[in-house]
Amino acid sequence: MVDVDLSQLPFTLLDDTGREHVRRGMDLAYFDRDDIILEMGEQGAYVFLIHKGDVAEIDPSLPAASAHIGHYTAGDLFGAISILNGKSRYRFQAEQECLCYTMPSLLFSQLCRQYPPFEQFFRQSLAHKARLLTEKRADGGVTMAGFMLARISECMRAPLLMDASTTIAGAVEKLNESHADSLLVETQGKLGMVTKTDLLNGLVVSGFTSATLVGQVAHFSLVTVTPEQYLFEALVLMTRHKVTRVVVMEQAALKGVVELTDVLSYFSSRSYVVSLQVEQADDLETLAVASHRTPELVTALMAQGVKLNFAMDLLAALNGRIMSKAWDFVINEEHHQHSCLMVMGSEGRGEQILKTDQDNGLILDDDAQWPSVADDMQALTETLIKLGYPPCPGNIMVSNPEWVASVSQWKKRIAQWANVRDGDSLMKLAIMLDAHSMAGNPCLLESVREALFARCAHDEILLSYFARAALRFSTPLTLFGSLKKPQHGIDIKKGGIFPIVHGVRTMALERRISVTSTLGRLETLVDDGRLERRTADDLGEALSLLTELRLKQQLSGQDMDDARSNHVVVQELSSLERDLLRESLHIVKDFKQRLSYRYHLEYS
Repeated sequence: MVDVDLSQLPFTLLDDTGREHVRRGMDLAYFDRDDIILEMGEQGAYVFLIHKGDVAEIDPSLPAASAHIGHYTAGDLFGAISILNGKSRYRFQAEQECLCYTMPSLLFSQLCRQYPPFEQFFRQSLAHKARLLTEKRADGGVTMAGFMLARISECMRAPLLMDASTTIAGAVEKLNESHADSLLVETQGKLGMVTKTDLLNGLVVSGFTSATLVGQVAHFSLVTVTPEQYLFEALVLMTRHKVTRVVVMEQAALKGVVELTDVLSYFSSRSYVVSLQVEQADDLETLAVASHRTPELVTALMAQGVKLNFAMDLLAALNGRIMSKAWDFVINEEHHQHSCLMVMGSEGRGEQILKTDQDNGLILDDDAQWPSVADDMQALTETLIKLGYPPCPGNIMVSNPEWVASVSQWKKRIAQWANVRDGDSLMKLAIMLDAHSMAGNPCLLESVREALFARCAHDEILLSYFARAALRFSTPLTLFGSLKKPQHGIDIKKGGIFPIVHGVRTMALERRISVTSTLGRLETLVDDGRLERRTADDLGEALSLLTELRLKQQLSGQDMDDARSNHVVVQELSSLERDLLRESLHIVKDFKQRLSYRYHLEYS
């Protein structure tokens, strides 16, 4: 009997007897460097659990340069799909000397029959390991995690659909037969969903009987995705909408359901499931523990080569849930409908990965009665500090009365800033333009934003003043177009990131675009005909590269001050990084020229 750690998924889906069978049935095998452990098309004889070493997943049908599609290391499993499907999709080859625990196919098949959740884990997770694409970091180091490339179509469950006229008794019977936790309900061409929890609450809390029609219990506000979206996007949507399952639709046709457990069963073995911890937090102390783990999540995602926009989406959703929960803990529910907590700056644009200073404000309904608002906002600021969000040096926080006002007062302030047009006023307009509702009533922010558009969007003189800030900092290129190489490094925030962000923000203001993210604004500008697709793609790629280089610098020295974290020493970059940085800065330079012509900045 081998001594193997079975404390992780999927072995936690077995009981003690099942795990004992695994220990007694497993053996230990040695593979030398370059040994083929499992060949493509071969029906596997074993499931392999790597004890030591690294294994490559290879598609021999691809050119050599792109054939290496996956990487497995200590603790990873492979080979189960070759037993379940009758053959292996790819070749598995030792990259160095390896020790693997081996589970015979007969034992694996017996466990799958005896423990359906164990089999379900492999059917829903191992399909993700068909990694059709890889992305390398600029230094050629780390392969992107497979789950980041998995499509929703690869893991969705078959839909369990019933007519709304079915009784609760019939629904419970169907759920038990299918070993499912939820089912979809159809009535007059409209889809709804009912879960076991919904049924239990209906019987116990709402006083329904087993004869009640399931359509009376179902809820018809569904979060939907398409089969071709990334599985990672499903996790972001679940986090943002506070749900544990999404419905898969394709051109109005029902295709399946993806549950949170499907995503996390894969995700948990490769990173930190902060999302689940945030959702389960029922007090401030627990929420603080989860919140302080987000830097670990960032480090893990970047080490795995995850695309930056995916990481930003997840972190924006997580930060949103953390702040929303903090709001719920601190602010009495009676004030929720009559106020709106807004975040601004990079947090408002959803482009902040590592936690930085608070940039937030409060909008109150004109008729709101809230005598203790100042004390409550001070408490909220202090709570956010405990959760890892430092106070803003510029005091742009809800604890500052200047950033707490009614809808009418905000509208008056916007008109005043637009009339004054000095540096401070233009900065405040930019901050408000990026504002995003984080908690409370989002309609209040939309009313204020509409007033901002109405006052500013068609004011050519104001737009010219507003756009001028994008040209404030020089692009760090020499006269001959090469990178400047000062010893202290070049400031890529001032020289590259800010001109893109603010230039696109100016165009969004002119076109009354309510989307706040820079990439979202670029897409809308293309749809609006204001930017060519090629230009928008170039700006998006440049922004992603510059932001990633900045993040890499921040992760390498998280205790450094903000100014130094924006500086990248060109001499320390790889040749590919230098080439990409130079090309990105040329894109920035060309964009600034475009802004200069459009807003007549050459005369300013």
